Amino acid sequence: MNIAMMLSGLLLLLIIVVLTLATSRFGYEIYSDLDSETKLQKINKYPKKFKTGIRLVISEHIIIITLAIMLFIAFSSYNIILAVVWTISRSVEGAIQIYNKRTYLGLADIAKQYSGFIGDERNKLIDSTRSILKTKNSVFSFAQILFSIGTISYCILFVIYEVVPPIIGWFGLVAGLLYLFGNGIRFVKPRFNTLWNLGGLLIWIFELVLGGWLLFYPLI
Repeated sequence: MNIAMMLSGLLLLLIIVVLTLATSRFGYEIYSDLDSETKLQKINKYPKKFKTGIRLVISEHIIIITLAIMLFIAFSSYNIILAVVWTISRSVEGAIQIYNKRTYLGLADIAKQYSGFIGDERNKLIDSTRSILKTKNSVFSFAQILFSIGTISYCILFVIYEVVPPIIGWFGLVAGLLYLFGNGIRFVKPRFNTLWNLGGLLIWIFELVLGGWLLFYPLI
């Protein structure tokens, strides 16, 4: 159990590192702007940077699936139902994101074609890109609902069975609920970001603290 806890903590921290690297160093946009023409021009200017960012994010989703399994191994003995819920939720979250990112990666080829086309052919590529960006945003929003359900599930277990300090469990539970409601509102009203942003910040803090605790507590 201690090894599974430590690996879970390491994976949580690794997710933060990989996503931060993808967004800050390689310009990956978590929620894409729908200005498809500008997007294609930017991709065509830095194609390797774009591809690297996407590949990093795909690796992050693989880590998320692995994390769900490690958490199951570490804590399923306390409550198998909650463990199954978070494992399925977070695994499906990761899987659909991986599938969608493979399509999103195809924008590199579209951008290359875009630079050599004019007129109607170029407009078709712009429309196709906008459709891909809309799908990416919709898939992300749905995946984040699954993320919230998974996070809430293991936070409920943390609170009930006190397998982590209660303050961490309660903090994560509140953060998960805020993020769930914020994402639901944002799904209906994309411009309403306040609750979603707040929930996202709290989730980031929660995962950072939880990851550190799971990684180092068994060593104490």
